[in-house]
Amino acid sequence: QVQLVESGGGLVQPGGSLRLSCAASGINFNRATMAWYRQAPGKGRELVARTTTGGTTTYADSVKGRFAISRDNAKNTVYLQMNSLKPEDTAVYYCNSVSGITGTNYWGQGTQVTVSS
Repeated sequence: QVQLVESGGGLVQPGGSLRLSCAASGINFNRATMAWYRQAPGKGRELVARTTTGGTTTYADSVKGRFAISRDNAKNTVYLQMNSLKPEDTAVYYCNSVSGITGTNYWGQGTQVTVSS
């Protein structure tokens, strides 16, 4: 059974930091592209950051220089370090994996991030 379990969300003031974690099980983590997406109220889901099996990273323009994605293959976990948070970063953040073998897409249940004073 595949599980992607996010944690680390919460309420933070503008300018603050949070680190999201996504623990994966039931997938070949070393062969999966891992990503973080987010969905704000009334908006579509958008890519925030992605890391491939080779370690190549991609970021949305809106988060470049503020967010950093990383992965620990030994722990089957992907992280999203978020710094200099802005109110417009408020959203539900979702962990995503795409198998490099089958192309199968999996999603976590999401974790709420709220940036507000």
